[in-house]
Amino acid sequence: MLARREHAVAEVRQKLVQRGFDKERIECAIALFQQENLISDTRYAQAYVRSRVERGYGPRYIEQALAAKHVAIEDTAIALESFGDWADLALQTRVRRFGNELPADYKARARQMRFLQRRGFGHDHIRHAMAEDH
Repeated sequence: MLARREHAVAEVRQKLVQRGFDKERIECAIALFQQENLISDTRYAQAYVRSRVERGYGPRYIEQALAAKHVAIEDTAIALESFGDWADLALQTRVRRFGNELPADYKARARQMRFLQRRGFGHDHIRHAMAEDH
């Protein structure tokens, strides 16, 4: 299980529970995995951020997804800081989805802005992506 990809500690715990291990053995195994550096929430968060950035997701989406996977806020913050230019990613995501042309009418502009918002970008990032000076 650990050889295929990075896993969060809570994810490993859940998988072991599903496979019928008792809680004491699970905690012992997790402690051993962490001691041997086989699982790490920090490493998992960094891999998750890289994966989602490649797919065009913003920091808010990633932060919520990692929180749902019970990754510590500190580990999430470290991973999000490792990627620098969220505004440029918002622009790339908009261009990839809608093309270089900025929409002329309000309805199309609002549609593109909602798309970026659902992808987890903040208002500053969206404003940058929708600016005409690119």
